[in-house]
Amino acid sequence: MTSSDEAISCPFDFSKGLEFDPSLAELMGRDTITRIRLPYGDADAWLVTGFEGVKRITTDQRFSRARILDFDYPRLTPEPIVSPESINVIDPPHSSRLRHLAAQAFTQRHVARMRRRITALADALLDEMAEQGPPADLVRHLSNPLPQHTIFDVLGIDREDWPRMQQCAHQLLSTGPEGRETAAAAKAELREYFGELVEQRRRSPGKDLISSLAAAKDGEDAFDDQELAIMALTLMLSGQDTATCQISDISYLLLTRPELARHIRNRPETLTEVLNEMLRYIPFRKGVGIPRVAMEDVDFDGVRIRAGDFVHVSYLTANRDPERYPDPHVIDPDRRSLPHMTFGWGGHRCIAVPLAMAELEVAIGRLLERFPTLKLAVSKEEVRWDTETIRRFPLELPVAW
Repeated sequence: MTSSDEAISCPFDFSKGLEFDPSLAELMGRDTITRIRLPYGDADAWLVTGFEGVKRITTDQRFSRARILDFDYPRLTPEPIVSPESINVIDPPHSSRLRHLAAQAFTQRHVARMRRRITALADALLDEMAEQGPPADLVRHLSNPLPQHTIFDVLGIDREDWPRMQQCAHQLLSTGPEGRETAAAAKAELREYFGELVEQRRRSPGKDLISSLAAAKDGEDAFDDQELAIMALTLMLSGQDTATCQISDISYLLLTRPELARHIRNRPETLTEVLNEMLRYIPFRKGVGIPRVAMEDVDFDGVRIRAGDFVHVSYLTANRDPERYPDPHVIDPDRRSLPHMTFGWGGHRCIAVPLAMAELEVAIGRLLERFPTLKLAVSKEEVRWDTETIRRFPLELPVAW
């Protein structure tokens, strides 16, 4: 292993709007992969930044996510966010089996039913905003409640439990060192809650997502109770976190770059393509996510990665790779459509992408349709951004119309 004094210290705490983290930009400019030191964990890690390099690491089974659980692995949060049983830290072929089963809950028919519920939720929230009148906080009225209400609703979580679920999710994503015990307690509480919820759905299934997952079968294969509980917990956390950030970030871009909003209004059939271009561009989180560990020595771009070394990839830098995306720091609504890495890549790409895209299409589509004169009610310099978690999103978006 390379010694820690040869690694570059990377707090990855940049929180200035949607500007790209200059430390990530500097690492992108290097000729090869780099050794980095993160705030937590007892070892350094390699960082891979280019699109093709990230693609190679995320699809090479010589790099394991499951093995990181044996170590105090390098990360940005004091307490690891993932649970040991989470699909996010399970390797193929086991993870492939779980993903295949889970995909049955996100068929076109299931997502169409969820889209109808999302549309009803979004319209109700926008009705409330319109009734209150301007100025209004778009985060409070739309981007915070819609993903939370959607995932809680489709999972069939009782409304009285929603506030506690929100609090636990926030505690898990905190980056402060004082939050370790609180985050661990929140994780334990959520695991117990979803374990009990799965038992209820086994006894009395409904039309919710957990019941659909419980009914998923591949021959005689099906989720056991623990797998189902962890899958539901993973969906709850990622379902509200990612969508909340992205609805807020996309809304901010549309409010500060009105030409993008005009493009969608004039050509509504391009909504999905423009959303994907903004998803590629947005630095939706800080730094890096879950690493992998090398299972054997691997030669990579002229560097020997030793067995036992940790390897982080950056989806953010991969999305800005100029070899894949010409003028990558420009939002081009007419850019040729190419898959991006905002939802991950390979065996750990988000399984709920159909649900996430339905939320974004409904939220942004309905917002632009119902509020054609929407504008920021403050200067963009006055918008406050999250600085306490690994996420990148505005805490408030005061708007008028």
